[in-house]
Amino acid sequence: MAQLDIAEVFNAAKVLNDVARHPKLIGVTKINPEAEVYLKPENLQRTGSFKLRGAYYKISQLSEEEKAKGVIACSAGNHAQGVALGASHAGIKSLICLPAGAPLSKIEATKALGAEVCLVPGVYDDAYRKAIELQKEHGYTFVHPFDDPLVIAGQGTIGLEIIEEMPDVEAVIVPVGGGGLISGVAFTIKTIKPDVKVYGVQAEGAPSMVKSLAEGDRVNLDAVSTIADGIAVKQPGVNTYEMCSKYVDEIVTVSDDEIAAAILALLEQQKLVSEGAGAVSVAAAMFDKVPIKGKKVVCLVSGGNIDVTSLNRVITRGLVKSGRDCTIVLNLSDKPGQLSKVCNVIGDLGANILSVEHQRNHANTQIVGCRLSVELETRNPEHVEIIKNGLREAGFEVVE
Repeated sequence: MAQLDIAEVFNAAKVLNDVARHPKLIGVTKINPEAEVYLKPENLQRTGSFKLRGAYYKISQLSEEEKAKGVIACSAGNHAQGVALGASHAGIKSLICLPAGAPLSKIEATKALGAEVCLVPGVYDDAYRKAIELQKEHGYTFVHPFDDPLVIAGQGTIGLEIIEEMPDVEAVIVPVGGGGLISGVAFTIKTIKPDVKVYGVQAEGAPSMVKSLAEGDRVNLDAVSTIADGIAVKQPGVNTYEMCSKYVDEIVTVSDDEIAAAILALLEQQKLVSEGAGAVSVAAAMFDKVPIKGKKVVCLVSGGNIDVTSLNRVITRGLVKSGRDCTIVLNLSDKPGQLSKVCNVIGDLGANILSVEHQRNHANTQIVGCRLSVELETRNPEHVEIIKNGLREAGFEVVE
């Protein structure tokens, strides 16, 4: 493992002072009523993500010979924009290998910042292999998205800002993909204030760091699948694995439904647009995945570059997870007036009907029966149960 000195983080802060935004903490929020939860909105960063910090600092420290050859990087999208901006500011060439499935918005934003883009079939790790191949072929300097001490130092400047603004912070919750962000933040915070807890969060469909720490060695997952594409990494880095082992208190996972609910909460409550990777820290706080009861906590919202074409689906999933949208299925007697009675019960209990599907020939109903699916707009999970109980008390068979 390469060694990192806290002086490097302070130097990175000086370099980034006039380049990166320094978004102030937002709070207290209603993310978790049992804790004092604040947000560090790195989604408001110039490129929409914290990645600008590490990429820019790494490029700023290159020699003139290295700059002359240009830089290459691989990314799920956010690191690409940071490298593109850093290279443009330095007046050097940048080539970025992105997974072919990266959101179009991230691809176009990378090109707009001056980089050449090479789309690679597969996920981040496939883009990484292609970038290494091209780097050896052309002599570019490789700017690693997370497993580089200078990149980690750049991300660590977020930890400096959190401590400076909130000296009495008790816990910080950080998204984890390859581990560069949490390595920098945890190293910085633990070096300056060792008593502060640092928790990491991964998506259930991409738990590479969680499994690596559990097994005591770096694990390479066969596949990853999550709406949090920015942290869909199959294997953590050498440096980041060691730093997480040393400085991070615990890393947990959240489901895609929980991530969607967190995106929705940020949108509704704070008017913040977060991508899946950026919202996992909030999901962990919302669904009590880490021990923060009674504590002063900062959730790091790491990025906001969500693909707008998927936003509607994410919001719908978030509504379902938070009990705001539900579908109730009933078996009914196929006779006049039944639908009217169901609607009356639902209306009296304060729900709004969004759609109705009536099936006479469903395999699991009686010959003289039918199946009714009703999609409702509801207040919360408790309201859903009240409606189901109300329908049962009215004599209807609730299937689900």
